[in-house]
Formats: sequence, C-alpha cells, structure tokens
Amino acid sequence: MRYDNSALFSLENGDDKMDTTTTNKRPSQEDCDKIVLACNILGPLYVNDPEHDTSTESVYRAIASLNTTKAADEWPFADACIASSSIDLMQQGLEDGVPTQQTVWEFRRLFVGPNPMPTPPWGSVYTDREQVVFGESTLALRQWMREYGIQRMGDDATPDDQIGLMLLLLSWIAQHKPSLVSDFLQNHLLTWSSHFLQELELVADAPFYRGLACLTRSTLEGLQIHLGIKMEYPHYYR
Repeated sequence: MRYDNSALFSLENGDDKMDTTTTNKRPSQEDCDKIVLACNILGPLYVNDPEHDTSTESVYRAIASLNTTKAADEWPFADACIASSSIDLMQQGLEDGVPTQQTVWEFRRLFVGPNPMPTPPWGSVYTDREQVVFGESTLALRQWMREYGIQRMGDDATPDDQIGLMLLLLSWIAQHKPSLVSDFLQNHLLTWSSHFLQELELVADAPFYRGLACLTRSTLEGLQIHLGIKMEYPHYYR
C-alpha cells in the first residue's frame, strides 16, 4: 500500500537547513516511517479523483482487503476503536476494491465542485478573515517552504494548503527533513486540520468520507499527543 509522492515535492538546490528552534519532541525514525505510511494512504484520497486517477487504485484495493480489527490495532497514532469504525465506514464505500458511484460523486461534491463545497479543503478558508483561498496562512506556508528549500513540483496555481497535499507534504518531510515535522504540524497543519475534519465528517453523505475524515483526525491528533506538540489555535471564520 505505497504511494509515490516524490513527483510532488523536491529539495531545492540540495538545501539541508534544519529547524533548530523547536522545543517539541523530534520524531524517531520509527515515528517517521509511521507518518509516511499513514499520510501516503490518507493524502491521495483527498486529492485524486477516485474514478479517473489510476494512481490510487492500489490504495482502494488495499483498504478493501484489510482485516478491520488487525488494521485498526496497527494503524499509526490513532485510537484503535476509532480506527476500526473508520476503516469499516471506508470499506462500505468500496465494492470489489473499487469506489462506488456514491463515493465518486461525493468526492467531487466535497472537493471539486462546480457547486459550492460544504467544507472547502483549504486551510485559509477557515483561518483567514475573508475566508478565501490563497489567504495569509497559505502564503505563510509557501514562505516556510521557501525558507527550508522545499519546492512543490507541478501545478503552482492551486493552493498548497489543501488537506491532502499537506498530508503528502508531511510524508515527504518525514522522509527528507524529519527535523521539520513538529514545526510543520504546529504552525501549518494542526492549526486547522481538526476543525476542518470535524466539519467534513458532519457534512459527508457517503460513508467512505465520514470514515476518512474520522481516521485522519484521530491520526493527526494522536501524532500531536505523541510528539508533545502544544497548540494555540486561531480563530475560525467558518
């Protein structure tokens, strides 16, 4: 159950700058391996169209084949009971390892449009007073990435703070710049992820995305606790 995120991000000019200011616990190699595993499964499910993007076919097949209890016990950082119920919901949205039509159309309703999305998947929509994409938090993330030499490959016209892209970026950071994991979580992802994922779980009609939202939230909150990250949450405008 592997997803290649190497085409999404790269280290600009071999930059090896490290974060030397954080007081949070730095992840061990085992922690980083778990982050990569979880985020490479969860991230693409928020980004890639389940019908037209073949790169996630193996992820759906793997989810469908899981033994719920065993997978929940082994899932990184998340509460096992929450993971079990979440995986069960996600499996309900698959048929023979393929997303059902309800799952396909729900992906587009939630993350694509063209109708207004009930819970837009971009962080600045919630943390920016104007509730816009490419808001202040998006620009802060881009500046942070530039500071540490992290370059996003491909489509630069879409916001970097899309939830799936940020999960894949977290995976990439855990692989290539693990000293930045806690800083990225504390200042860019955890600032809005739980709020968004709670809202997503409430508005999702398809069981697959209720389960996905719940599993993602439990994973990130468990990782926060594991690394001892203390948060100061912003005001949410939506």
